[in-house]
Amino acid sequence: MLGIMRKYKQSIVIKVVFGIIVLSFIGTIFLVWGKGDRELTPSSYAVKVDRATISYEEFQRTYYRLRDIYAQIYGPALTPEVEKQLDLKKQALDSLIDAALLRKAARDMGIKVSKEEVQKAIAAIPSFQKNGAFDSAQYFAVLKANRIAPKEFEESQKDELMVKKAQDQIKAKAQVTDDEARKLFSKRNDRLNIQFAAFSPDQVKGEIRLSDQELTDFLARNQNDFKTPEQVSVSYVLADPAKLAGAMEITEADIQSWYQKNIDRYQGKGGILPLAEVKEQVRADARRFHTGQKAYELAAAALNRHKAAGDLAAVARELGGAVAETPLFTAQAPAPALAGEKEVLTRAFLLKQNELGGPVETAKGIYILKLKERRPSEVPPLSRIRAQVEEKAKAAKAVELAKKKAEEAQAKLGKGDTAGLALQETGSFAFDAKGNVPVIGTAPELMEAAFALTAKAPAPQTPVKVGSRWVALRLKERTELNAAAFPAEKERIKQELLPAKQEEELRKWLKELRAKAKIEINPAIKDQ
Repeated sequence: MLGIMRKYKQSIVIKVVFGIIVLSFIGTIFLVWGKGDRELTPSSYAVKVDRATISYEEFQRTYYRLRDIYAQIYGPALTPEVEKQLDLKKQALDSLIDAALLRKAARDMGIKVSKEEVQKAIAAIPSFQKNGAFDSAQYFAVLKANRIAPKEFEESQKDELMVKKAQDQIKAKAQVTDDEARKLFSKRNDRLNIQFAAFSPDQVKGEIRLSDQELTDFLARNQNDFKTPEQVSVSYVLADPAKLAGAMEITEADIQSWYQKNIDRYQGKGGILPLAEVKEQVRADARRFHTGQKAYELAAAALNRHKAAGDLAAVARELGGAVAETPLFTAQAPAPALAGEKEVLTRAFLLKQNELGGPVETAKGIYILKLKERRPSEVPPLSRIRAQVEEKAKAAKAVELAKKKAEEAQAKLGKGDTAGLALQETGSFAFDAKGNVPVIGTAPELMEAAFALTAKAPAPQTPVKVGSRWVALRLKERTELNAAAFPAEKERIKQELLPAKQEEELRKWLKELRAKAKIEINPAIKDQ
């Protein structure tokens, strides 16, 4: 089941099914794993539902179990961003609130659960069975392992059965009408031919003419789209560590120390290689490290001596290097000489005017920087970027115009007026769950709208958006097929529709319970 749901987790059907699973699972968790401490301080409650108090501990337990369910379904795809989108905290709170409301409603309905019913329900739980039969020793062992008293567990089972009975009573109110069954039958059997007119922004873009004032207003409303990025130019010295530090004498003690501190670097197929086998490599690695360390210290000392004066030329003389300069560049498009030098670029944009910065050590060497010029981000005047503004303004206006034309066309089609419309036809087609409409393309929303049309109501109220287009449509012909088979299929279709109607009835009931209840969520949880 989890494998299927993981594969199709973006499916609307799976989302609905998953929502039901989570709700029922959470309800069971809440009922089975106890009701927490009733003596609560104001800071320890998570939510109060009328007179019932749900502890923070219960909230945490529910939250983490809910997260575990999603982790099984999403796997590595459950990133912090996805978690935020799922809003697991709200889901956990909602499930606890709903459980409290359902228990209270069941009691108010006068629903009773006998001791025998509780015993039967407990005996049916696989965790308490051996060889397919209830085992009392297993029962007490499982409860003890989870630190749950038998009496507390049995009370929670009683509550769960009481809620289920209440839900069954509400679900019993759900009815599927003959008309609803016929609509589904027709949807599956009929064939349609649709007349339509499509309007895309590209089609209408050429009609748009914008005044200077309209362009000025558009620029004012969308300044961030036209801001130039911040630019800087720097002078810099790039020192070669080997030249700067000179020849470094590496002693036997240095070799031994480096080998011991970095022993994990010297591994062979059979494990750590002895020093004797890798001594020359260790010597070279130690020399490279000590050379870099000494060069960095020399560069830092030179920088500190001339930092107050901002004299990069003096630093260059001490380091035996030359001053190089860059043109203005942005963080997104760095100067070619600094391409790939991420830390150098970061430091460059942090410098103040004429300030020296560094040392920054990279694979190329050691940099000392000086900011030459900073050009802040700005919105250029319209005269400089008129073509860009006009292009974007026209694109935005074209979207509005395409939608407006589609709405006007839809209004005409609703009255049966086709004059002046460039209408196309789909040809005869059957309902497709994926939404593939002939000529138009993949359009699930339009597919549903089309099959809701009848001879008495042949056009929807509004056009349907399909990709970047808006489509105005009207039913030209609906061919009824297999009508004689409906009476024989009617009851089966009703049974097929019934579960969804029952869930709808339960949702409506729960919504009414929430509307009447006094619910107080701890502000500390909201701020987490």
